Amino acid sequence: MPFPNPVEAVIFDMDGLLLDTERIYKVVLQRACTALRYEMSDELFHSLIGVPGQEGYRMLQAHFGPDFPLDAYKSEIGVIAGELLADGVPLKAGAADILLALDSWGVPIALATSSNRSVAEGHLAKAGIRKHFELIFTGDEVSKGKPHPEIFEKAVAALGLAAAHCVVLEDSHNGIRAAHAARTMPVMVPDIVLPTDEIRAKCVAVASDLHEVRSLLADRLAP
Repeated sequence: MPFPNPVEAVIFDMDGLLLDTERIYKVVLQRACTALRYEMSDELFHSLIGVPGQEGYRMLQAHFGPDFPLDAYKSEIGVIAGELLADGVPLKAGAADILLALDSWGVPIALATSSNRSVAEGHLAKAGIRKHFELIFTGDEVSKGKPHPEIFEKAVAALGLAAAHCVVLEDSHNGIRAAHAARTMPVMVPDIVLPTDEIRAKCVAVASDLHEVRSLLADRLAP
């Protein structure tokens, strides 16, 4: 069994874990850069996965230089993202099933995302899963973003449980680092980036998708 301790709650990341949005964001960010005559490489995009917005903006200015037109970039992102997500926000495979299963088992859950509050609320609603989450923690509501453990520490505190009894589901390296630093039980479900040896060592499991995670949890939680 991958879980070294009893499982009493599950904390979810959002983008790339519940929502199939990272590939959309890649197109959005690369198109925004192209419109401003900059080039965002795959490597640069990968370094931004799991990073809160303000920190990501600082990383871009450090990469492209102080003349990078940040306000114009944000404006382009808003327009392009609005177009690509106009018809809804897609779920990752198994997302709906695992949420319904946890509800039926009576397991408390929370969301801890690097996205800001307005984006998180909007995307969860568009994807049809907002109703599952009473506890939502966002990147604009913490002083330090992932890989710092603050957001997971807040989620654990709100759940009123020991961190060692909380499973954290993440798709990003920074998310796993944060979950590990918070002393939870991290499970990586890779999306765009694959786990390195360092990341594997910080996980209690690496799962192919949320269907597999549901099966792992069912062994411990299902009546």
